[in-house]
Amino acid sequence: MPQLIDLTEKDVELFERAKTLLDRVYDPVIHQVASVLRADSGQIYEGIHLGSRRINVCAESSAVANSLMAGEKRIDTIVAVCKADNGQVVVTNPCGVCRELMTMYGEDTQVIVDIRGDVKKISAASLLPNPWMFPHENDWLANNPRNSAL
Repeated sequence: MPQLIDLTEKDVELFERAKTLLDRVYDPVIHQVASVLRADSGQIYEGIHLGSRRINVCAESSAVANSLMAGEKRIDTIVAVCKADNGQVVVTNPCGVCRELMTMYGEDTQVIVDIRGDVKKISAASLLPNPWMFPHENDWLANNPRNSAL
């Protein structure tokens, strides 16, 4: 079982900043999610979901890109928020693409998540326990599936 970590006051501030951002830019089609991250340096970076008829860019990737363009090397903590049906802004869990992205910028990056209504932090690596990798990136060679068949 992955280790769930209680939020700190700084984490709650990230959520509040993401909430404020989403309230400012929300559009039900083109800006449905906002994300805020804290880099290792302590600096805060924002991102928003960009949507169109043919493509969507996640808010988390927008925030990560903003931090990288500013020269950051690693993400400490990240959160994404969206609106519930009642209009309340809530934490939303990252999609699979974002889970892979976050892991690329630090397996120990802390991600604020909703665990059945309980908001906690978890490491990015815990959200993606078996990431996609080229064979040369592993320190093992995958067995032939025939050898694993019952």
